[in-house]
Amino acid sequence: MPDLYVLESCPYCRKVIAFLNENAIKYNEFDISEPENYDNLLKLGGKSQVPFLDDEENHIKMYESDEIIDYFRNSMKE
Repeated sequence: MPDLYVLESCPYCRKVIAFLNENAIKYNEFDISEPENYDNLLKLGGKSQVPFLDDEENHIKMYESDEIIDYFRNSMKE
């Protein structure tokens, strides 16, 4: 299951979360306001930016909300 790193106050994060929820896509959500999640974000992606998608199963890591949505939209077509 993909991991999504977010911050509640981030409008781009809310946009991705809304898309995932509307399309019943399962994911693990990690709020980076928690220090452990923030540290993991830096280890995985290298920068302090959200949203961040880590789909380990498919070897995908990405930051941009529109790219994340496109990634899932394309995955739904397969």
